[in-house]
Amino acid sequence: MNVLIVNTTDRNGGAAIAARRLGDALSRAGVEVTMLVLDKYGDDSRTFAVVPHWKGRLSFLFERLIIWVNNGFSRKNLFKVSTASTGFDITATDAFREADIVHLHWVNQGLLSLKSLDRIFRSGKPVVWTMHDMWECTSICHHAHGCNRFKSACHDCGFLRYPSQHDLAARVFRRKMEVFRPADVTWVAVSHWMARQARASALLAGKRVEVIPNTLSLSQFELLDRDESRRRLSLPRDKRIVLFGAVRVDDPIKGFPLLMEALRLLLERQEYRDRIHLVFFGRVKNPQEVYPLIPTSYTDAGWVDNPRQMSLLYSAADVAVSASSYETFGQTLAEAQACGCMPVSFGNSGQADIIRHGETGYLVPEHTAESLAEGIARALESGGNIPRERLRSEALSRYSEKTVARQYQQLYSELLIK
Repeated sequence: MNVLIVNTTDRNGGAAIAARRLGDALSRAGVEVTMLVLDKYGDDSRTFAVVPHWKGRLSFLFERLIIWVNNGFSRKNLFKVSTASTGFDITATDAFREADIVHLHWVNQGLLSLKSLDRIFRSGKPVVWTMHDMWECTSICHHAHGCNRFKSACHDCGFLRYPSQHDLAARVFRRKMEVFRPADVTWVAVSHWMARQARASALLAGKRVEVIPNTLSLSQFELLDRDESRRRLSLPRDKRIVLFGAVRVDDPIKGFPLLMEALRLLLERQEYRDRIHLVFFGRVKNPQEVYPLIPTSYTDAGWVDNPRQMSLLYSAADVAVSASSYETFGQTLAEAQACGCMPVSFGNSGQADIIRHGETGYLVPEHTAESLAEGIARALESGGNIPRERLRSEALSRYSEKTVARQYQQLYSELLIK
C-alpha cells in the first residue's frame, strides 16, 4: 500500500507535526509513505516539494494579494482566512501517480487551489482528508468563532472589512459547493467535536466523516522523574509549575492573556502566593505585549521541537494548561498526559475527547479567568491523587502510533476494496 500525505509544510504548525507523525507511524507499520509539501524544511528523503521554493512563495503571496484586494485593501485578518484561489496541480507528479491513497491534511496558503482539489477528486484515486481546523467546513475562515452561517451558506463574513450577501466568503462558498458536494472524499475529524461541525456544514452534509485522533510517538514522549527534570531545566523545585505551550504563544486564539488573568487570581489565594512558576514554550511574535502580562516568576523556554526537551518540560510541570477558545484536538494536552502531566482546559471543543474530567485532567466549564483559575487549583490540589502512570496509560491506549496507524490502515484498506 502506497499512501501520499499532502500538507503545506513538513515542519511548521500543528497540522504539519500531526501529518509527519502519522507518516512515521504508518511507515513503522509497513506502509509505503510519501509526503508532498509546498515548503520543505526537513531532510526526510520521503518528502518532496511540489515546486521550487520561489514558486511556492509567489503562490502564497498572490493568494494573500487576492484576499487583500477583496477585503478593501485591509490587512486585518489577512492570515485568518484562505480562499484556495492559487495552487498547483499535484496530479501530474510521480508521487501522486504512484499513490494508492491520497491523504490530504492542511493544504492552504498556496499549495492547492479549488481547481487543484477538483482535479484530485476527479482522478479516481481514493481520497482521505484529515481536518485540522474548520476551513473544510466553512467558506474562508479557519475558525468560525461561534458563527453558524457555514451550516447553510457563508456570507456577511465577520472577517471581512465590508461584509455583505455577495462578499468574498459568499463567492468562495459557492465555488466550494461545486467542488466538494460531488466529491467522493472520506473526511476524518481529529475529535468528536470537529466531526459534529463537519456534519453540520452545508459543504459536507451527508458525507462520510470518521473520527481518528492525532498520534503521538510515546517512545519519544516519556514519563520522566519530576525532580530530575526540574534540575536539568534549572526550574524551581519548591513551586507549583504551570506549563503553557503553542506554536505561537501570543496567537489570540490560544488565550495567553486569559491564562495570565487566571494566574493572577490564583496568586491572590494564600496557599498559592509566591508559589506559582509559569513555564511556556513556542514563538513569541510581540514580546513587548506578552511579558508585561505575566504576574509571577516565569521561564520562557522558546521554540522547542525536540521530543526529549518536550518530555522534560511536561515531566517537570504540575499542570499543562490550554486556554484556547477552542481546539480541534489539543495536541499539547495529549503530549502532557503521555508524560504524566495533568492537563487543564476548557471543555467546549476537541479537548473533551482527551480529558476525562477528574480522572485524566480537568475540564473548565466556563470560558472565564475565574473558571480557569478554579480548574487549575483543583488540578494542583488533586494531582497527588491521580497517578502519573494512569495519565500515560490513557495516552498509550488512545494515541499510540500502533493504535492510530491501525485505524488508518483499516480505513485505507476499506477504500481500496470499494
